[in-house]
Amino acid sequence: MDVSGNSLASGPDGTKRKVCYFYDPEVGNYYYGQGHPMKPHRIRMTHALLAHYGLLQHMQVYKPNPARERDLCRFHADDYVSFLRTITPETQQDQTRALKRFNVGEDCPVFDGLYNFCQTYAGGSVGGAVKLNHGHDIAVNWAGGLHHAKKCEASGFCYVNDIVLAILELLKKHEDGSMYNYNSCKRLLLITVAEAVGFEHEMVKEEADKEEEEAVEEEVGVKEEEVGVKEEEVEEEEEEAIEEEEASEEEEEAVERVLYVDIDIHHGDGVEEAFYTTDRVMTVSFHKFGDYFPGTGDVRDIGYGKGKYYSLNVPLDDGIDDESYHSLFKPIMGKVMEVFRPGAVVLQCGADSLSGDRLGCFNLSIKGHAECVKYMRSFNVPLLLLGGGGYTIRNVARCWCYETGVALGVEVEDKMPIHEYYEYFGPDYTLHVAPSNMENKNSKQMLDDIRSKLQDNLCKLRHAPSVQFQERPPDTEFPEEVGSDGDGLRDVEDDD
Repeated sequence: MDVSGNSLASGPDGTKRKVCYFYDPEVGNYYYGQGHPMKPHRIRMTHALLAHYGLLQHMQVYKPNPARERDLCRFHADDYVSFLRTITPETQQDQTRALKRFNVGEDCPVFDGLYNFCQTYAGGSVGGAVKLNHGHDIAVNWAGGLHHAKKCEASGFCYVNDIVLAILELLKKHEDGSMYNYNSCKRLLLITVAEAVGFEHEMVKEEADKEEEEAVEEEVGVKEEEVGVKEEEVEEEEEEAIEEEEASEEEEEAVERVLYVDIDIHHGDGVEEAFYTTDRVMTVSFHKFGDYFPGTGDVRDIGYGKGKYYSLNVPLDDGIDDESYHSLFKPIMGKVMEVFRPGAVVLQCGADSLSGDRLGCFNLSIKGHAECVKYMRSFNVPLLLLGGGGYTIRNVARCWCYETGVALGVEVEDKMPIHEYYEYFGPDYTLHVAPSNMENKNSKQMLDDIRSKLQDNLCKLRHAPSVQFQERPPDTEFPEEVGSDGDGLRDVEDDD
């Protein structure tokens, strides 16, 4: 297997990245119920492919610590989180009013271990954000990306919005005024030096008073000249410190924003709603629009108040293929990166936009889907990769395995290694599958109109919104467990 990274274009995106990956071996055991399209088993299948392709050895692998109730309540309502924590299949018949209130039922059923499942996938996403805040380039949590969950209710197979929680964690880093505080201390130090020079000057004068008047005047004159030079040097250093402080403030502005990008076939409504009125988070969603769940995501939905123009929606029709998709994705995201200049990017990689998905109606190939990962990786901005939808589970595992390779800069062979889920991938037993010949209902004129409208909206943005410095909240701390690596995350043994 080629590990040189030459699967990617030469230049910044061809270099290696420091990548971490979150996986809990128990996640595949959770079961929404018979006939339900959401199957956490797909995460276990993805992990098996990563192990047998040898990709785990290129990453730091962590078992996420479960998100605590207080972590979930950073976004979700207390009573909703309490409901998720206490509801069970055995007690749900006594909770009919609460089930209706919190939209838990057919699409979002109560199943054994529901709350633990939420803690696990949310813990992986928040843990990934913590790692990005501490120097990793890319963090991966394929169990996350459940973008429909709202503050007070479940929606679209999603109970807890791990994406919102991860973005809030990233924003802790990007409102940090540590560089400002450093320069403030540096200025204080320079003032102290100036006072010491003045004190030295006074001591020289006192000693000179004991000598003859002419000698004293001569000596003091020389000393004053020396001190004057020192004070000028101090003033210059103070000016340099102020300039450095101003430059660092501008630099901080470049990393005080988080960009959310959603390539799931369904609109990323829960994340958009959470940040609809802020300019610190920009949300961009590429999705099927029309008579299709959740029914939101019109191109005219652009944000509100301070967040106006910071929500971008790309409504698409059935059958969109790789070429048409990237005729929108690349120019739009290129402009977003130029104007918004995020300090971190969260990319939801829902695989229901692939050709042949059980619930989807797009016609993207795995390579076409992964091209979005490759493109966002090329900007060399801290990147959190999350899962999402995807209901033809053999293709979900194929896709996320290949995209992990893209994140690592590793070329993954098409021929699939034999492993415990090998029979799922017959009759070809390959990583890639050909898209279908379904009709592409997205005309060139329609795509041109959407691209033009969104680029017009982006032109209305002022470049890189500024944020006042404020005290940074503490990092989310997970309780230490046996075998932890020092920051609350336990290593998982490689399966290969």
